Amino acid sequence: MSSCSSSNNDTMSSTANSFGTDLEFLKKHQQTLVLTAPDDDSAQVALVGALQGRVMTSTANGTSGNSYGWLNYKLLESGKFTPHMSAFGGEDRFWIGPEGGQFSIYFQQGKKFVFDDWQVPTVIDSEPFDLVSSDKTKAVFRKAASLINYSGTKFDVVIDRSVEALSKIAIETTINFPLKDVKTVAYETVNSITNQGPDWNKETGLLSIWILGMFNPTPQTTVVVPFVGGADHKSKINDSYFGKVPAERLIVEDSVLYFKADGKHRSKIGLPPSIAKPVMGSYDSEKGVLTIITYDLDPTGDYVNSMWEIQKEPFKGDAANSYNDGPVEDGTQMGPFYELESSSPAKALKKGETLTHRSRTYHFEGDKMALNAVARRMLGVSLEEIAKH
Repeated sequence: MSSCSSSNNDTMSSTANSFGTDLEFLKKHQQTLVLTAPDDDSAQVALVGALQGRVMTSTANGTSGNSYGWLNYKLLESGKFTPHMSAFGGEDRFWIGPEGGQFSIYFQQGKKFVFDDWQVPTVIDSEPFDLVSSDKTKAVFRKAASLINYSGTKFDVVIDRSVEALSKIAIETTINFPLKDVKTVAYETVNSITNQGPDWNKETGLLSIWILGMFNPTPQTTVVVPFVGGADHKSKINDSYFGKVPAERLIVEDSVLYFKADGKHRSKIGLPPSIAKPVMGSYDSEKGVLTIITYDLDPTGDYVNSMWEIQKEPFKGDAANSYNDGPVEDGTQMGPFYELESSSPAKALKKGETLTHRSRTYHFEGDKMALNAVARRMLGVSLEEIAKH
């Protein structure tokens, strides 16, 4: 999530809707593609090419099942784009970093790092991606774009993005666990940027791929982020994006953190690549939904810094983030939703070279013992441990 956003507090959202209700609404307002798992028609993924090939929502249980992605009903219904950012929602959207600093693509040269001057580039906010191909399980999108950063560097790129619904067999193989009493939906997005212009270099700025997912919060939803333990590793976790996160909302243990995702207090955390692990997730004990995100990670890579300031270390940013929405100073709120986010490292691409970032989103529901086994396997903690935080 950006470092500053607000909207009217009467914004309708999809927090309590079924997938069928959300899908019917989406089809009224956007041309919507529905992918299904090759071996399970009840595992469905809804995406919109006009919104940058964005995964809007998904379900493990067909039209009557839970809808996992947060949708901004009011904005989608309006059909309009809004200043600064058009927050339509969706559980996997394609963005590009960095957000702040001298190499930002969200602030024009000479502008101040304040919300009034912040603008999401149109290519990742209001322009459609072209649908290259699609079938029952997969859709492929492409977009050519030019971007100019705060330092005046121009980037000519081609963006390629694919979304593929995964089979239950593929999911079981990945997690090495049979899902006998569990309903699941999972999809992979493969996201690439190819340099079409002059060679890039760190002195004038680089780009990274940034994947963000907006999900529906409940009072019983907790984000879980495992990390590499170590003597000083806790101190590397950034919880100061919007002022320090209150202690009761962020519990940091030796190698895992728990972050409250109730959509009631605006806060954000980030982990650098040196301590991040290529997995994070959340558990909603109210609905019994376990969500897991896995993503490409380079522990020694250069990750862009998105803090809103001229930076001493523009390539010492986060690889993984989570945002919890909440009211801003004037009492308005965009959501409620929470986000799970991952980024690629930035690379000095020569002309014709490509940077790729893969992200997988899994949702699990069903037998609690089986869900507990999945949580332990993928996050290293039990559902009981998550729920008590």
